[in-house]
Amino acid sequence: MNSNEVTLRFLGATGTVTGSKYLIEGYGRRILVDCGLFQGYKQLRLRNWAPLPVTPSSIDTVILTHAHLDHSGYLPLLARGGFSGRVYCTDATRDLCAILLPDSGHLQEEDAYYANLEGFSKHRPALPLYTEDDAKRCLSLLKTVPFAQSIDLGGELRFEFIPAGHILGSAMVALRGPSGSILFSGDLGRPNDPVMRAPASVARADYLVVESTYGDRAHSTEDPLDALAAIVKRTAARGGIVLIPAFAVGRTQTLLYLIHQLKASGRIPNLPVFLNSPMAIDATRIFWEHRGEHRLSEAECEATCRVARFVRSAEESETLNRLRMPAIVIAASGMATGGRVLHHLKAFAPDLRNTVLFSGFQAGGTRGASMLAGASSVRIHGIDVPVRAEVALLDMLSAHADRAEILRWLSGFETPPRRTFMTHGEPAAADALRAHVAQTRKWDCHVPDYLEAQTIEI
Repeated sequence: MNSNEVTLRFLGATGTVTGSKYLIEGYGRRILVDCGLFQGYKQLRLRNWAPLPVTPSSIDTVILTHAHLDHSGYLPLLARGGFSGRVYCTDATRDLCAILLPDSGHLQEEDAYYANLEGFSKHRPALPLYTEDDAKRCLSLLKTVPFAQSIDLGGELRFEFIPAGHILGSAMVALRGPSGSILFSGDLGRPNDPVMRAPASVARADYLVVESTYGDRAHSTEDPLDALAAIVKRTAARGGIVLIPAFAVGRTQTLLYLIHQLKASGRIPNLPVFLNSPMAIDATRIFWEHRGEHRLSEAECEATCRVARFVRSAEESETLNRLRMPAIVIAASGMATGGRVLHHLKAFAPDLRNTVLFSGFQAGGTRGASMLAGASSVRIHGIDVPVRAEVALLDMLSAHADRAEILRWLSGFETPPRRTFMTHGEPAAADALRAHVAQTRKWDCHVPDYLEAQTIEI
């Protein structure tokens, strides 16, 4: 290997939109960009339990693009396995990880407890992947870095964060060596998101790792206010409840903003709104504290934070399942993979008066994907729950750039990268984006496989 060559290994986000992990080895350093959990299909989730392909204690540094669990949720395991280096992130990412990671550990402990109590797990006993205490311990490793500040990683490598516009604190990672650079897009936001600012333009990088979640399709152009108003009104007319499985960070705050606008303009009935997710409640507080990173004014932000009744206790959560009047209930998780929303699905999905409203991408193998595909039942806590409620999708609310928006962002490059890697997409999406960019722009594009290694020069 030449002195300026490094190895890029794809430890996740290949053939899937989860498990983001990219390992850079060179200049005497091992750097992990993102440290995410695999979600969705069982064969993917099993990777979380398998040993990491590299010894955690041998990794010098982790750099996080943002706080979503598919990018940060493996950190407690990495630290428990021996990693003790710095985890660089932005201020907002640190604040969000401080609630997301302990909550993830708590939910896993809760799910294991419930599995043991009901006896529906094949494991005796069922164990959590990691605990709330594991997650809290790893938080001491996080070190915040402002956007656009160049940070020395040692071994002639430096990096800086560039705003990505996906959620609060989300960043691209520009990693530079003495003779070149590689840019990791992380999750790219949208240019006209109702809440978040647009991702920054980038003029050049020698290598590019770009997400492709929506690389083969476009988001709906329907006005989200019109779509949400129609769903709420027809569900209320049936006497039903709108249950929204929502990502606690980002999507929940956008939904609260839209509901505030609809209520303020009288476009929907004045239904009670319940936010049933301690994590989403805390994330909404962080949304207020980091007002400079999104588009909302102080008055809009305050009204958004006041539109829902916050439900914190398990007892209050259980009470919601007995609702018999029209209402809106927002609960995590966004793909119905865990959390309080599962108990609400058991209560509300069998009733045809209700609506289960998804508000973003549903990864293959998740309950959300099954329900949108028309499943007549979903398995929750070892029980097959009938799905008779209306199932709907607000696909225009995605915080990911769609195909056209990715291409528009790529057009900001003044010269083509030497090679572009399409990751963080299911196979059809990643390959469609690869083929289009290769054909129309004549860029060297590649869709990597899981654990593939590439030699690059930086």
